[in-house]
Amino acid sequence: MKNRVVYVDMDGVLVDLQTEIEKCGGWHQDIFKNPEPIEGAIEAFKELCLKDELDVYILSTAPWNMPRSWSHKRLWVSKHLGSCAHKRLILSNHKNLLRGDILIDDRTANGAGEFDGELIQFGTDKFPSWKAVLKHLQI
Repeated sequence: MKNRVVYVDMDGVLVDLQTEIEKCGGWHQDIFKNPEPIEGAIEAFKELCLKDELDVYILSTAPWNMPRSWSHKRLWVSKHLGSCAHKRLILSNHKNLLRGDILIDDRTANGAGEFDGELIQFGTDKFPSWKAVLKHLQI
C-alpha cells in the first residue's frame, strides 16, 4: 500500500507570519528570517512525520521579488523542524501542480484551491488549530 502524501504550507500554518508583519511594520526582505511558529505547529508536524503511512512535505510560496526569503524559509525549517524536515521543503507558486493526497494551507491562493487532493484550510471554523487538523486526520 502506498503512503499518503501530505503537504503542509508554511505561512499561516507553520509560521506565524502575520504577527511578524505587524511587529516589523510590514513586508521587508528579511520578513521570513525569524518569525515564531504557530501554536502547536512544530509538535504536530513532527507527529505527522512519525507516521509510517504518511510522506510529509512543506509546500510554500516565496515572494519572487524577495529572493532572500527563499533561503530564510529553508533556514527556518532547519531551525524549527530539524531532521524530520530535511530536504522536504518545496517552494512553488503553483501548488496545484504537485500530486498528493492532502494539502494543509490557510488560503486557496497560489493553486491551493485547485489542488487535486483534499484541502484542509487551516484557521477556518472547521480547522481552527492543529489539534483540529490532527483529529480530522485521526492522528
